[in-house]
Amino acid sequence: MDIEAFWLKQINTLKVDKARGDPAPHKPLLLLVVFDLAEERLLEQEILALTGELAFRFCTYWTVVAPRRKQRPDIRMPFHHLKSGGFWAALTSEGKPSPDKTLTAFAKLDSSFLKLIREQGFRDEARRLVVGKYFSGEEQVALCALLDIPVPSKAQVLRESADVEQAAAVEQGREAKFRLTVIPAYNYTCALTGYRLVTITSGSIVDAAHIHRFADSRNNDPRNGIALCKNAHWLFDSGLWTLGDDYRVRVASTKFSESGADALLLKSLEGHKVLLPPDPTLWPNPIHLAWHRTNRFQGV
Repeated sequence: MDIEAFWLKQINTLKVDKARGDPAPHKPLLLLVVFDLAEERLLEQEILALTGELAFRFCTYWTVVAPRRKQRPDIRMPFHHLKSGGFWAALTSEGKPSPDKTLTAFAKLDSSFLKLIREQGFRDEARRLVVGKYFSGEEQVALCALLDIPVPSKAQVLRESADVEQAAAVEQGREAKFRLTVIPAYNYTCALTGYRLVTITSGSIVDAAHIHRFADSRNNDPRNGIALCKNAHWLFDSGLWTLGDDYRVRVASTKFSESGADALLLKSLEGHKVLLPPDPTLWPNPIHLAWHRTNRFQGV
């Protein structure tokens, strides 16, 4: 058996819990995350750290299976137990073999597996295998929309017989892709406040906020998005601040009262230029900013 066939067999025979009648999605979802990292060239070394950024990606993929898995997703479980398939070795923070998920801080990827997932052809085949083997019809549709890959043949029946359910699943997958593009582009940091906080249990504190409201635009282009913490997102949707085409903050200062530390006050950010992604192709589109100024902003 050649090395590619070996790893496809490992992916096809994941040890997943079926006590609830369906394959537990933890390991398959984390593998999809790892494929993304390889595609984005974020796996240049064999060591993968358990970080809040990794948890954010996992939690976003988890939204696809949330209807059947009501519990809070815990990335520590698959991060530790994927060692059983030989994909990597689980290590403690001291670099020693980890005996328990609560102690696992790093994964050392198998070198042959890492080499393969850096190849587009293998990633494509592996993704199709994971999606088709471990997820239901609607979940397959959502994941395919997220990954921009064709829907497996079994899900084609779902698309023909349940157009409404499929449209909802596609939208769910595209929304997840929107989050996975916008929030990492801003380095998990609020564009308005510069605040950044990530955790292993919940991912990132920031939201991928739509500039032109999604309910009106149905637009999940990343240039219709901006990373904002919860307060900044609410204030933005409420029209209490907006952005000029120069990406500087405009505040509707006559429409609210506030108090607190100076650094926390919205009015103090008037004229402040927001944080932007290093990649200019992901900066907010002036067309969407103009819509927000005209339709949401309460100031002049």
